[in-house]
Amino acid sequence: MTQDWDAGRLDSDLDGAGFDTLAVRAGQRRSPEAEHGEALFLTSSYVFRSAAEAAACFSGESGGNVYSRYMNPTVRNFEERIALMEQAEQAVATASGMAAILATVMSLCSAGDHILVSRSVFGSTVTLCEKYLKRFGIEVDYVPLSDIAAWQAACKPNTRMMFLESPSNPLAELADIRALSAVAREQGVLLVVDNCFCTPALQKPLTLGADIVVHSATKYIDGQGRCLGGVVAGRKEHMQELVGFLRTAGPTLSPFNAWVFLKGLETLRLRMRAHCEAAQALAEWLVQQPQVEHVYYAGLPSHPQHELAKAQQSAFGAVVSFELKGGRDAAWRFIDATRLLSITANLGDSKSTITHPATTTHGRLTPEARAAAGIRDGLIRLAIGLEEVADLKADLQRGLDAQR
Repeated sequence: MTQDWDAGRLDSDLDGAGFDTLAVRAGQRRSPEAEHGEALFLTSSYVFRSAAEAAACFSGESGGNVYSRYMNPTVRNFEERIALMEQAEQAVATASGMAAILATVMSLCSAGDHILVSRSVFGSTVTLCEKYLKRFGIEVDYVPLSDIAAWQAACKPNTRMMFLESPSNPLAELADIRALSAVAREQGVLLVVDNCFCTPALQKPLTLGADIVVHSATKYIDGQGRCLGGVVAGRKEHMQELVGFLRTAGPTLSPFNAWVFLKGLETLRLRMRAHCEAAQALAEWLVQQPQVEHVYYAGLPSHPQHELAKAQQSAFGAVVSFELKGGRDAAWRFIDATRLLSITANLGDSKSTITHPATTTHGRLTPEARAAAGIRDGLIRLAIGLEEVADLKADLQRGLDAQR
């Protein structure tokens, strides 16, 4: 593509377009080939008409692609689409969801800074904080996710960032994002929300007052368990810091994976609606089973934050966790008795998955840390896919029958 190229009518006019239209068309800039689908640019570098043009692009004096470690047309297409869907000024794609979290902290925090993290976060996030961030002089403290007063009380003069997942993994606990954003503004800190479980189809944290949103695009954005990737979205002043980090450190998203994610975004709302309907039906069914001690799903009226979920989400998500009587042995018997569900720790797939958090996603945490996060030995996490609900119930019934 040349700088003189003007696509004109070939590109879509998206002024005022709705969410689903943006999910299908946003960010695409057609080349002189006039391709209808998004182009896949598998190139490491780019050529210039002259030495002067190369110098201007490398210095930032003029626009243009330089090197695919930090700029690629396919990746840019994905970033611009996510930014519009999350109502952000800019988005930056990364090689994985964990790379998105790492890039956010490394770009916006320094040695001596303090960050607050919800106790209810993914196990690898805790490992990142404990094993690596602390090694480089970043202080980390953990706070109960839904306790607004605890977040406020834990802030220090050097607090730079508050990080949380809402809903949490795997207990579907929620934070009042509006209330936390007020605390963050009062304390002068950044509020970062992992929106992986909801996606922008169900929740837009930036519109609720958050400063930054992060995603593991590996999950629902892809939707079929094919590729690894992550993305961060927020104000341009913050995202430009991430661009600089990716340019130097290199945890960038591959163009192929970006292209796959673009295809996933096209059906995001349709898929999330189907996921959520099935999850609701299964959660209501599990509550009625005598072998089940507790079901964690914000769509249930018995969930302590059911009303909050209704207020800040358009649906309740696709992850249902439940606790069996009998601890780990009961949980393992249940999992091993299933024949349809995939035993894997991934989620966001069209295929439903089942896992035992205490020995997989949160298995590297100390017993004390697991207890603080509410991860008990009898807990099972389901990530509901797109199969027939009747077939999923029949498979879960196998697990229940194995308890007798």
